[in-house]
Amino acid sequence: MSRFRMYPTSEQAGIMLDHCAHARYVWNLAVEQHSHWRRGRKAAPGFAEQCRQLTVARRDNEWLAAGNADVQQQALKDFAKAKNARFASGFGEPGWRKKFQHEGFRVIGTDRVPEFEPDGSPKLNAKTGKQVMGRSVVVQKLNRRWARVKVPGCGWVRFRLTRGDLPKAKSFRVTFRNGQWHVAFAVVPEPIQAPGTGEVIGIDRGVKITAALSDGRKMNCPRLTVKEQAQIRKHQRRAARAKKGSERKTAEHAKVARLRAREADRRKDWCEKTSTTLARTYDLVRFEKLNIKNMTASARGTLEQPGRNVRQKAGLNRAILAQGWGLLRQRTEHKAPGRVEDVPAPFTSLRCSACGWIEKRSRKSQADFDCVSCGFTCNADENAANNVAAGQGGIPRPRRSAGAGGTTVAAGRSSVREPQPTRVGIPLF
Repeated sequence: MSRFRMYPTSEQAGIMLDHCAHARYVWNLAVEQHSHWRRGRKAAPGFAEQCRQLTVARRDNEWLAAGNADVQQQALKDFAKAKNARFASGFGEPGWRKKFQHEGFRVIGTDRVPEFEPDGSPKLNAKTGKQVMGRSVVVQKLNRRWARVKVPGCGWVRFRLTRGDLPKAKSFRVTFRNGQWHVAFAVVPEPIQAPGTGEVIGIDRGVKITAALSDGRKMNCPRLTVKEQAQIRKHQRRAARAKKGSERKTAEHAKVARLRAREADRRKDWCEKTSTTLARTYDLVRFEKLNIKNMTASARGTLEQPGRNVRQKAGLNRAILAQGWGLLRQRTEHKAPGRVEDVPAPFTSLRCSACGWIEKRSRKSQADFDCVSCGFTCNADENAANNVAAGQGGIPRPRRSAGAGGTTVAAGRSSVREPQPTRVGIPLF
């Protein structure tokens, strides 16, 4: 999607907040309807039936009738799509939307434009034979840096044009978070063409170095400055000392959220620029396959079995999530479809990229790799990136045999762990 920062007036912002409230209210009504369904009961109403019920509800409710009907119907359509895609999307059943957390609404285009087939011929209606007219968002370009879009009930709302061309979309979504309005046009961007050089790049992701490339480059995701981190701690202390439910406590939490949003914006901007560079420069991009969800799971445990080093693990989880590993991988796949591969992570940091020997002692520290077999030395992250570029993760590769000379194919087990005796019921000691 093409996302831009909006700058509405105070009056327009008030109207759009009402749109957000109406969309959230209608969405939660749909969630409540489907939450009552049980096996053996009548099926919950679909999109068409919910639209008819919405018409009746607008007659009986003045607050709901004061809102825009298209915005409320699009909220029901979003719910229907989420309900149908609950298995494929990975998010499960659609949940409740909360105030100050899920502020947004979707708008369908009001302009009518003729539609065409992929070969350029007019798209005709099968029954009437007339040309099909599709919807289009009404957008106007003011100058090189500014444009405006027509929002129901608000008229023209300005947004910052950070891309050269105006987006051509059938719908757009308006969101409000941390005091900022954004508009996202439903446009599928064209994939970036491969350069055709045949180059393959491997990327090792870490906490100290966000992305270590096999060509020797190291990229770090931008974080908050020392001064900004000090400001966060200051506002958190003031919020902790403020009275519960007071305006001062709310204001301090809002200042912290604004700084956190700034960090998230920097991380997203870095991921977008880095993924674009990777898609334009290399024909094949290989990432170390990481299960980020499991890596950042809490170590708190339960009351019966409490976890260990919970605070240390929480700090590690925050450090991992601040790197944007998943977003970088996702956006690279979007921009270079079919040209991104995942390499199994086991042994990528313990395998020597020169001779292929796997040995735990070769990893001297977080940054140093010194092969005990061939004496090859380099940065540990760069060595892992070279293994990822070669596609050598958990797949054994030819390496030197211990004490025999020559080369041999590695066994299925790692040299890190010695073969264990088979337990047949006889005590080993």
